[in-house]
Amino acid sequence: MKKQLIIGTRSSPLALWQAEFTKAELSRHFPELDITLKLVKTTGDVLLDSPLSKIGDMGLFTKDIEKHLITKEIDLAVHSLKDVPTATPDGLIITSFTEREDTRDVIISKNGVKLKDLPQNAKMATSSLRRMSQLLSLRPDLDIRDIRGNLNTRFQKFDNGEFDAMMLAYAGVFRLNFSDRISEILPHEVMLPAVGQGALGIETRVDDEQTREIVRILNHSTTEYCCRAERALLRHLQGGCQIPIGAYASFKNGTLTLLAYVGSVDGKIGLHNNITKTGLTSPEQAEAAGIELAEELLKQGADAILSQIRKTR
Repeated sequence: MKKQLIIGTRSSPLALWQAEFTKAELSRHFPELDITLKLVKTTGDVLLDSPLSKIGDMGLFTKDIEKHLITKEIDLAVHSLKDVPTATPDGLIITSFTEREDTRDVIISKNGVKLKDLPQNAKMATSSLRRMSQLLSLRPDLDIRDIRGNLNTRFQKFDNGEFDAMMLAYAGVFRLNFSDRISEILPHEVMLPAVGQGALGIETRVDDEQTREIVRILNHSTTEYCCRAERALLRHLQGGCQIPIGAYASFKNGTLTLLAYVGSVDGKIGLHNNITKTGLTSPEQAEAAGIELAEELLKQGADAILSQIRKTR
């Protein structure tokens, strides 16, 4: 058994919360381990002047940490799973999917105003094309504004009066103790989340069996089934973090239900579909369900929507 572990992480408050949480959980199971954190600045942390959709999303928040993992400067990397591309670099693997927090998105607004009650042409801040697409399908009048930076920075911009409202993931808001600022929690019927939203992905080297054995203790089976189904859907659609694709899977007593959305950026076209599979006994079967639903969406016309988005962006 190893005596030391080095965790690689971004330095934002939320990323540090995630890394400290992982450290605490591992220490609880393996008190003899000496666990330290190594902070890594990623491309996504540096390029803050451009919308994410303009600079691409191929590992913006993960690639630089993965380099340290490949060169053995760290033993594991802790990521927000929604930031992790569906294809990991050769030699690396997501070993654990931690138990998921609430996957829903939330509205932060002035005076607690709900989405449907926001004034005409209200300035809504989000950096996500997925959220933009679904928002505009409901409220085409909204003035969508791009917002970058960590959660604290976003709240500061909102408090400075730059926007009427902003949309964030419940998980981050809750973990950093901003829950009292939530105006509305949006149900999945209104807003499907990003693939993997609310879960942490703990990445290790494939050949580091000792670390993988240690980290596997944090894997949450239900979350793994759900996230692998969602990630398989996204991978088959050749999507990414900055493509308007939303998905949410639930898994109970061997039954997986997967909901998905693919839409145009302006929200004028939106495809919804779902699949339910019973008797699942392996995560690979959950992945197969994700691929099957992706195929159904492609038959509905998802390929034409996504091709147009890729062409223009």
